[in-house]
Amino acid sequence: MAEQTTHTLPLREEVPAKDKWHIEDIFANDDAFTSALEACRTHIDALAAFKDHLGDSAETLCTYLTEKEKVLVELDSLYCYAGHRSDEDTSNPHYQDLRGQVDFTGNHFYETTAFEDPELLSLSEDFIPESLKNYSELIPFTHYLENTLRMKSHTLSKEEEALMSLTMDLDSTPQSIFYMFNNADIRFESVTDRQGNEIGISHGRFVPLLESSDRDLRRKVFQSYYRSFDQYKNTVAAIFAANLKKELFYTKARHYASSMEAHLSQNNIPTAVYDQLIEAVHDALPEMYRYVRLRRKMLGVEELHMYDVYTPLVSGEHASIPFDEAMEIVSRGLAPLGESYIQLLNEGMHGGWIDRYENKGKRTGAYSGGDYAHHPFVLMNYQGTLDNVFTLAHEMGHSLHSWYANHTHHYVDASYSIFVAEIASTCNEALLMHDLLERCSDPHEKLWLLNHYLDMFKGTLFRQTMFAEFEKITHEKTAAGETLNAQSLCQIYGDLNALYFGPDMVNDPEISLEWARIPHFYMPFYVYQYATGFSAAIALSHRILTDGAPAVRDYIDFLKAGGSDYPINVLKKAGVDMTTKAPVASALSVFSSVLDETEAVITSLGL
Repeated sequence: MAEQTTHTLPLREEVPAKDKWHIEDIFANDDAFTSALEACRTHIDALAAFKDHLGDSAETLCTYLTEKEKVLVELDSLYCYAGHRSDEDTSNPHYQDLRGQVDFTGNHFYETTAFEDPELLSLSEDFIPESLKNYSELIPFTHYLENTLRMKSHTLSKEEEALMSLTMDLDSTPQSIFYMFNNADIRFESVTDRQGNEIGISHGRFVPLLESSDRDLRRKVFQSYYRSFDQYKNTVAAIFAANLKKELFYTKARHYASSMEAHLSQNNIPTAVYDQLIEAVHDALPEMYRYVRLRRKMLGVEELHMYDVYTPLVSGEHASIPFDEAMEIVSRGLAPLGESYIQLLNEGMHGGWIDRYENKGKRTGAYSGGDYAHHPFVLMNYQGTLDNVFTLAHEMGHSLHSWYANHTHHYVDASYSIFVAEIASTCNEALLMHDLLERCSDPHEKLWLLNHYLDMFKGTLFRQTMFAEFEKITHEKTAAGETLNAQSLCQIYGDLNALYFGPDMVNDPEISLEWARIPHFYMPFYVYQYATGFSAAIALSHRILTDGAPAVRDYIDFLKAGGSDYPINVLKKAGVDMTTKAPVASALSVFSSVLDETEAVITSLGL
């Protein structure tokens, strides 16, 4: 299937097989999925027999953890198959049902094993340390058990944990409601371009359309897109407020000082890391304002609007990049990571890991997701833009991170934390950018790339930190007993947007609704990790390019580490200390340097 150039999205069944991921690598068909689901439920029920017996012996504890791990691997495959099938066409009720069945089974698993943490924490203080010391088969579970002991003050009694396990369905309800609204229900009015052609708008096409050189088209698209959210702003505000209150319930129930602490503590991240990120970015806002002034100057407009922030600084449209060429560009750009990495990268890109193009009903955006027992999978909505090429590099970074970790550790230690999840992906983007800039001899093309690099900083370090600050404010206001509605949420978001973009940007009223379209806000205190991960990735990519083979070995070891240690420790071993402001401040200094280089190229061109 060539890059989509028409305005009509194909149905899922119209997409050629070569452009789809090989989801049948998990289960050949739905019947195989159903059989596996039934077997998994039986295995879950068998875990109940271990209740009140975990302290019988080290062998019993090891047997339980081993059997539980097998169930988790099974659930992983079931979630992956049902979830990916549902994402292929979010309006398909059959796969919504399969996804619901897996959710139900997963909830049953958590209900069945709710006894585990309270029981482990009620054992004598020396039982687990002595068991780890004297029973070698428990060694793969060392970090898992030590982390369980760390959470003792936030673990409730057996009866209370059993009750909490019954809330699992409620826990995901706000996110599920928003997911269906945002992917299956909301519609956007078409607009017309200069030639009178009708242009359809979707989530996947929104940003590419805002990259157009036709400013009037950008304005129309921007206004039409947010007009739809404005119609439902009260409903979405109620969904979001429900999610905030749900988080506050869990925060109080588990004796945390704040919802932020509750989420960051899962990975043993100090809350100071979050606050230091916001402080460091606030310190650098004058450089962001400098970028905004440069953008206004280059676009030659008296007023810069929010619908002007995506269009390239260099006039003219960049040629569409076919997907096969995109794979070649990514493979070449990541060559500094070594032959073994590139071989695996190419196997993935050409071997059915990727679902390439947008189709009707397909989940928006892009992600890498898979299960422990099989290769990773990448969902894309490829439109042929350079940004899409970077997205390919980004998602394959996630995928190879998972592949290395899964092939190094048991399941329990393979899954890496969200805190480090964005580092491998962003390191790939930084390496790709370096390669493209190094190969570029045309100053106009170089300016185009520098603009994209600046946009990476704007979109990841500044924008995600703004999102993080919005989360911090809204969760704190909820904890203080304030009622949040559409009006107050728009006010908070609009004020933050004005702060982050500065006086040279028109704070269009539509942008105050942007909070209503961000799915990550239903995964609390997630987005800040894009910014911290970006900062760490800049440091790691610099070392790879500077030190060569030794740095690559350390980096591959970082990928292999998975979740075998706390993320702060894993990063320290790789040479990045996120408990200080240094990595973020260093990344922001690179932003300033790229601004300097951009201005120098502009001057040389007499623009």
